[in-house]
Amino acid sequence: MHQDQQDGRRPKRRLRLILISGGLALTMAAGGTAAYRYGLFSDMGDPISFGEKTRTAVSAAHEVRPGVLMPTGPKAAFVRTSRLPDGTQIAKTTLTGRKSGFTGDVWVWVPKEYDDPAYADSAFPVLISLPGGRGYPTNYWGTGPGLGLQKAVSDGAKAGTSLPFILVMPVHNADTKHHFDASDIPGEPKMGTWMVEDIPDFTKANFRTFTSRDGWAFMGSSAGGFGAFKHVLKYPERFKAAIASGVDIVPDSPLWKGNTQAMDENNPEKLAAKLIEAGGPDVYINFQIGTEESGREKAEKFMQEYGKGPVHTRLQVIQDGEHNGKSYVRGMREGVLEWISKVMSAPTPAPKPRPTGSGSAGAAASR
Repeated sequence: MHQDQQDGRRPKRRLRLILISGGLALTMAAGGTAAYRYGLFSDMGDPISFGEKTRTAVSAAHEVRPGVLMPTGPKAAFVRTSRLPDGTQIAKTTLTGRKSGFTGDVWVWVPKEYDDPAYADSAFPVLISLPGGRGYPTNYWGTGPGLGLQKAVSDGAKAGTSLPFILVMPVHNADTKHHFDASDIPGEPKMGTWMVEDIPDFTKANFRTFTSRDGWAFMGSSAGGFGAFKHVLKYPERFKAAIASGVDIVPDSPLWKGNTQAMDENNPEKLAAKLIEAGGPDVYINFQIGTEESGREKAEKFMQEYGKGPVHTRLQVIQDGEHNGKSYVRGMREGVLEWISKVMSAPTPAPKPRPTGSGSAGAAASR
């Protein structure tokens, strides 16, 4: 009796296994993309390194081009966080700043050109991209391609309206409770040093960069926009340009606690006045404001009072734009990326070798 029951169950069990297997196959066929991104075949979190295709060409080069800084090391340990349709990738690492002592995550994206052997000995311009809001523990420019920043740069590079920038996207604040004004507020984590010392040092350690400030710029929205143009005004010898979207104009963190001297040292209005008095170096600031957000009057007032001498300013008004990343990326597509690309240094491919037998020698041979 027991044997008969077992024999009777087997066909049903096989049938269930067949149905389950068939259902799984149909599910995977219908949702292959989702399965790849979120399920069985996802490679998110895998180790990744940048510039592998160019390393052989670099090692074969006889000398480094003037103005180019090859990666100094040590190499960071990156893990993949996103893939874009064009094959480029966003990766993340955790950095402990040697100068600030702060530990936070940094996301990086490099354009297709970076891995092209033709650019193996070329530097690339860097756009340090800062988020609004708390900007911790994530940077919304780097956590995925949904806002379109990476694609805007890729499309612009393909169309010849944007340089192929390296995007470096660090956390902007030290915790979720406080706003640090992108500054070294006395007694608080040194978020200013993190941004202007540790992040550039990290970038130079891992990527081919320019030795001059012509290859270094900031981009940011809201609180990140404040940091972007404040850093350029405070350190014009290191950074040349900034895109400041939906931006605050003066420091407003309660953590300053009336420390007027330190706050003034991080006030863009006072920094701009100081730079104008010194006569340079020239810096370039592009404000972005949507017609559906406030703040245009403050940006225009800053431009009227301080947009002179070495402080070059421009305003991009985004029609129907709101206080959000998608609106600001649209503004970048509509003119800002082209504007900043004109004042920054561009990567240059190696000259193509001349074909043998061409020129006068070839002509002589034909005679």
